[in-house]
Amino acid sequence: MTAVAGTQRALILEMPARVEDRMAFFSVLTFFLTLETRRTPFLLVTYSPAPQVSQPRARDSSRMQMPPGNPLLLSLTLQELLARDTVQVELIPEKKGLFLKHVEYEVSSQRFKSRVYRRYNDFVVFHEMLLQKFPYRMVPALPPKRMLGADREFIEARRRALKRFINLVARHPPFSEDVVLKLFLSFSGPDVQNKLKESAQCVGDEFVNCKLAARAKDFLPADIQTQFAISRELIRNIYNSFHKLRDRAERMVSRAVDNAADLLTFGKELSALGSDTTPLPSWATLNSSTWGSLKQALKGLSVEFALLADKAAQQGKQEENDVVEKLNLFLDLLQSYKDLCERHEKGVLHKHQRALHKYSLMKRQMMSAAAQSREPQSVEQLESRIVEENVIQTMELRNYFSLYCLHQETQLVHVYLPLTSHILGAFVSSQIQGHKEMSKVWNDLQPKLQCLFAGPHSAPSPPRSPQDGLSPH
Repeated sequence: MTAVAGTQRALILEMPARVEDRMAFFSVLTFFLTLETRRTPFLLVTYSPAPQVSQPRARDSSRMQMPPGNPLLLSLTLQELLARDTVQVELIPEKKGLFLKHVEYEVSSQRFKSRVYRRYNDFVVFHEMLLQKFPYRMVPALPPKRMLGADREFIEARRRALKRFINLVARHPPFSEDVVLKLFLSFSGPDVQNKLKESAQCVGDEFVNCKLAARAKDFLPADIQTQFAISRELIRNIYNSFHKLRDRAERMVSRAVDNAADLLTFGKELSALGSDTTPLPSWATLNSSTWGSLKQALKGLSVEFALLADKAAQQGKQEENDVVEKLNLFLDLLQSYKDLCERHEKGVLHKHQRALHKYSLMKRQMMSAAAQSREPQSVEQLESRIVEENVIQTMELRNYFSLYCLHQETQLVHVYLPLTSHILGAFVSSQIQGHKEMSKVWNDLQPKLQCLFAGPHSAPSPPRSPQDGLSPH
């Protein structure tokens, strides 16, 4: 009876932790919703007004990137974003390779109606091409690569992360229209890595190919730097809230899995107790018939407890797919936004400031030399000055184009925010369905316990509470 009692204590002790996790989950969600109500100036200009009835919008992909009026503004809903494509990434069981084994994935796209096979290194090259062509956009990070000792749990976690990565990319407005994505999702020939690299050769990045790049400054608000700083802080707070939500959701899923294991063990111990064949001693033969009926009843309870364990495991699996994975998807998006902000500050903004500093030093040196010699500037000096001015002008244009892209990427983050209601709805539905199904099994189990409470004359007696049974006389 020790194992059963231990399992009972584990089931009872985990109940406060479940309540704590659910309360923390909803308290963090409430805090997040208060953050979302803080509309910053940067976001006040992100949503274009609704079209008039007399001017219906055309249903083409171009309006998502270039709505009427200011091209800076995105006119896009979450439903439209999710409908762009759904990509599945499944693990292929068998490993290929003569000496060094590797994991291969089957990648299927609804949009392209394609099914291709990709290795992790193919994802790496694809990621590099995206960063090369779209340095001012949110490019989600790839999961890490483990060279040795990649267990099943790590491989599954990486598969899920790769699936989130490719779906975020496939639904991103600029990425979804680029040839490199189509190649990755539909090219079934050999050496896809070289094919991806060839497609990006001599093409240039988005700044070079965008017709509006030189005029990006004209579409930006005057206080864009201030608005960017405020929005960055807001999204940082949203990230922290979602990170706490994800952690609590993972704990609840882990607890559901542990609960399933405990219920299964509980039922097995009851079955083992009912199957015990140890003979009764002579002084206990008076109660042999009672003990025999008890054993028979205990032996049959394992089926119901196995069913309860299965229901608990199903609930945990459903919440892992519908709650935890969606939280991870949005966290991946927010992390890519934070990475983009760092690239903007450490990359184009830093280069622009360094070029301005270098040009100011050169200009002072030329002015000092001209004051001393009072001779006209040489041809080499004039050419050097022209080159420096062109570099500075290009860096300034890139800086404004980077802010232009950041403004659109911030809007894209907020397009994903209604995903919160999807996550919460999935969580509530899972809890309702899980408790409903388990309640039915518990109710079906109760009539089978009547024989356990039979009195000395085979008349059923109601069970007493633990306090009644253990109170001293």
